[in-house]
Amino acid sequence: MATVLVVDDDQKLLNMLRRTLTYENFQVVTAADGTAALAQVQTCRPDIIVLDWLMPGPDGISVLKQLRGAGDKTLILMLTARDAVEDRVQGLDVGADDYLVKPFAPDELVARIHALLRRPTVAGKDGPLTYANLHLNPATRETRRGDRPFALTSKEFDLLHYLMRYPRQVLRREQILQQVWGYDFGDDNVLEVYIGYLRKKTEAGGEPRLIQTLRSVGYVLREE
Repeated sequence: MATVLVVDDDQKLLNMLRRTLTYENFQVVTAADGTAALAQVQTCRPDIIVLDWLMPGPDGISVLKQLRGAGDKTLILMLTARDAVEDRVQGLDVGADDYLVKPFAPDELVARIHALLRRPTVAGKDGPLTYANLHLNPATRETRRGDRPFALTSKEFDLLHYLMRYPRQVLRREQILQQVWGYDFGDDNVLEVYIGYLRKKTEAGGEPRLIQTLRSVGYVLREE
């Protein structure tokens, strides 16, 4: 039985989520603020954390940063009323695995949790990868273009790693979302933002583009 830690300062929502997830056969623990959430992580070692963004004390982003900074890789689903693309990207960049906008249907939350728990681990499945003069090492999470190293956020690394595992293969948008984010959340805007980030970093030295767009289909890693 998977353990879910639900963190939200809205007591009514917290109670509803506890009932819903308990009914779905999850073991549920709760916290009403960031400080309590960090303590619960140490105590119960959850399989997944449902974490509200706006809370008293350390907010959700602060909790997320602290956990990831300490090397904690627990799956984290952010809850927030913020729906702008830049907000979603911020949460994912800091290390969230998924993002759900309030208000939401309880069934959708349950589906997202199941999808995250089924999600394959993208990094660490194979050894160093090379395509053209682009190099990526899953073990050390180091990347470079020729002799030029460049740094990636966690989600940028996962995305590039997936593209490099299948060079010259056309990857559909929904396929990328499923493998990197864990399901098809239908948000091409976020995917396009991350592709843009990768292009900026992999082409920062004036190198030719390797991540190509196939309009209305997806992306492919190949030389022009």
